[in-house]
Parts: sequence; structure tokens; C-alpha cells
Amino acid sequence: MRRHELTLPDLAVEGPITVSLWLVEPGSDVTEDEPVVEILAGNAVVDLPATASGRLAEVLAAEDGVVEVGQLLAVIEADEDEP
Repeated sequence: MRRHELTLPDLAVEGPITVSLWLVEPGSDVTEDEPVVEILAGNAVVDLPATASGRLAEVLAAEDGVVEVGQLLAVIEADEDEP
């Protein structure tokens, strides 16, 4: 298995950034660029996409939790033959 990390990018907003809603449950299959989590940044809701196709193996940030730029939010596991 190959691990792909989903981290919080710099959204260039002031104030706290929180995880609003996980759109995919851990253990579910995802495709690259599929929205997997909603982030509340200022007054905007931003969907973050999967970084690879595979299985959402681990969610490391709780809903309603404050997160920081660069923080690891989730891990996606892909078969070795996936890019």
C-alpha cells in the first residue's frame, strides 16, 4: 500500500480554520480530486479533494476541530500500482 497525505493548504484567511464536515467515512473508497472534507475558513466553506484514488484509511482531524495550515487531516491508502 502507498500512503497519501491530505494536509490543510494555506487558504490565506485570517482567523481560525475548522473542519466543518467529513464528506467521506473512513474505510470508504475515494477518487483523486473527489471532495472529502469541508473546511470553514473565515466566512467561506472550502471543499478539500482527495490527493489520490484509494481508500480513506484514517481521519486525523475531528469535525468542529480547529486546524492549522500544513496539519495532516487524513491518510489515503492506494494500491502500489496507483500513481
